[in-house]
Amino acid sequence: MKKKYVIISVILVLTVGISLYFVFKKKPALYKEAKVEKGSITLKILATGTVQPENRLQIKSPISGRAEQIFVKEGQKVYKGQVLAMISSTERAVMLDSARSQGKDEIKKWEEIYRPTPIVAPLAGMIILRSIEPGQTFTTSDAVFVMADRMTVEASVDETDLAQIYVDQKAEVNLDAYVDKKIEAKVSQVAFEAKTVNNVTTYTIQVLPIEKLDFLRSGMTANVTFVGTEKKDILIVPNEYIKYESGKAKVQVKTNDKPDNREVKLGITNGKITEIVSGLVEADTILLPLNSDNNSGSKKGATFSFGGGRRR
Repeated sequence: MKKKYVIISVILVLTVGISLYFVFKKKPALYKEAKVEKGSITLKILATGTVQPENRLQIKSPISGRAEQIFVKEGQKVYKGQVLAMISSTERAVMLDSARSQGKDEIKKWEEIYRPTPIVAPLAGMIILRSIEPGQTFTTSDAVFVMADRMTVEASVDETDLAQIYVDQKAEVNLDAYVDKKIEAKVSQVAFEAKTVNNVTTYTIQVLPIEKLDFLRSGMTANVTFVGTEKKDILIVPNEYIKYESGKAKVQVKTNDKPDNREVKLGITNGKITEIVSGLVEADTILLPLNSDNNSGSKKGATFSFGGGRRR
């Protein structure tokens, strides 16, 4: 019986030992690798905005009265000095209404004597609002027309990105109303005064389309992409390969089948790839440590195990 218990104890000890060996066995480190190569990086700043008239002008009548004739409609282009409407003063309107009861000859007489007053366009542009109709009365405080010389996009840019924005900078505008149209534009003005909303400081940037577009409407929602610094033929690496230790940027480099934790100096980044100023050379193989339980087949690039041979 004693011999039987000894054998059982030995078997249990071996079983536990073997189990612990496989549980605590150090698995080989897995790495995803990539080649350091040359490429280009273009910094882009994204912002939202709205289409607004560059110069929005309200046209008011110099006298109170009644609209007799309206010659323009919304969306119509006009030239400077063009007659937009003919209006009667309050006194003329009363006289004409009184003359109508006396016949056509009386009306014609007073129309010859008391001429209507024209409202003319003070500048060339487009009528974006017409707020009167023939026969409608108004006062001198009412805006009978609203004009705009050309449409721009006003975008709000965070103060942290302001250093990358400058006049005549290239930009691209996309409208929510016309998602298939890409509008080439440039920065025409950078605001000097900030706006703070919910503790976020922004500056208004005016973006002017290169071409005059008839489909632009005041109030349209726009997404603006500002094209910033561009560098070509530089060393680049994916951002996921860069790690920071004590404030220093480092990249693991494959050297003699061993990872070498190398310090690098970084340049510009677009959020996905980063310029390497020094510390690496073209064709270096860089490594990204992976968890052993990751599915290497879902990773881009080859995966290697140091000490355990190559895995696919």
